[in-house]
Amino acid sequence: MATSDRQARTPALAHALSAAERGLAVIPLSRRKLPALRSPHRADPAHPPCHGECGRFGHGVHDASADPARVRALFAAAPWATGYGIACGLPPHQLIGVDLDTKPGTDSPAALRALAVRHGFTIPETVVVLTPSGGRHLWLTGPPDVAVPNSASRLAPGIDIRGAGGYLVGPGSRGTRGTYTTAPGTARLGPAPCPSALLDLLLPPPPRPARAPSAAGGAALVHFVRIAHEGERNARLFWAACRAYEQGMGPTLTPHLLDAALETGLPEPEARATLASAARRAGDGA
Repeated sequence: MATSDRQARTPALAHALSAAERGLAVIPLSRRKLPALRSPHRADPAHPPCHGECGRFGHGVHDASADPARVRALFAAAPWATGYGIACGLPPHQLIGVDLDTKPGTDSPAALRALAVRHGFTIPETVVVLTPSGGRHLWLTGPPDVAVPNSASRLAPGIDIRGAGGYLVGPGSRGTRGTYTTAPGTARLGPAPCPSALLDLLLPPPPRPARAPSAAGGAALVHFVRIAHEGERNARLFWAACRAYEQGMGPTLTPHLLDAALETGLPEPEARATLASAARRAGDGA
């Protein structure tokens, strides 16, 4: 429900202030569901990473606040905002958003129910926000010492998770396809605690123990892969694997190259396929 504050000059600000009253940190959003304020560093691509330390607005979810004065200042800087985002992973709620999307060929609510049966948890009564496209956002809370990462379709097709560093579009926001609304009967509720079995599914697996290759040349190839940036990870992995086979240590070094590739964020199936291609090229694999 939107706040009755007479100083709220737009519906988006009124709804954002209402959320802030509940301890939820918010930012203004455009009709495209993106942060309404652009980065103050956009003209300087070489500027060091900044999460708002410069004191200016325009750092996305890092601008989020539950302080009414700051919320008003954010919306005053973005009078065109038609909605607001609620930052996840922040105290006091440590909000976790389960986004049940609507995509062709998927049934995300059914997939979530199947996960609940398989892993022995129950979806609690909680805040549910209906999206203009027919999807649903379930609001849950997490422990204060646990950072749930954002993910897209990792649990199941059509189930996205909004965690630390992410945000949910708040009810009352207007986007290009319509207005976000609270599902009947859930506006009176607060976010329910995330079931422990579901929380386990949302957290990444523990890191693999490091395995050091025996040869100095092998260590250099592993390091070459480990420092790869997005967009060059596959190419670096393939090159390093080919060099490893040329030097007669392909089979020995492959597990270490795989570990290094996974550390960069390369998906395991993709990494294994790249290593298999290098092995075939060297004539040592099928």
